[in-house]
Amino acid sequence: MADNDKPADGPVPTVYQEVQRTPEFQDLRHRLRRFVFPMSVAFLLWYLLYVLLASYAPAFMSIKLAGNINVGLVIGLLQFVSTFAITTVYVRYANRRLDPAGAKLREMIEGGDE
Repeated sequence: MADNDKPADGPVPTVYQEVQRTPEFQDLRHRLRRFVFPMSVAFLLWYLLYVLLASYAPAFMSIKLAGNINVGLVIGLLQFVSTFAITTVYVRYANRRLDPAGAKLREMIEGGDE
């Protein structure tokens, strides 16, 4: 390798590193974080509420609603319902806001090799 073939400032960035620096990638990352972080915090608070109620309000959690079904059981089952609801909302959000931007970035990466 001749001296003039060496990179001047170290290794040459990969196409992926170059894409990470684009405004389109930054926007996609911002969109993802804008959804994921608040939703994660909301779900963790919802779960923490369930744990705290189970620990510190057992009388409330044991209130019977119908037969052997009590408040604690209903809230526990709602944890599963909320997980599926969050997943459904995320899929819709991703289809509408993330996937089109991701497809443009993929085209940018794949088209860069031609």
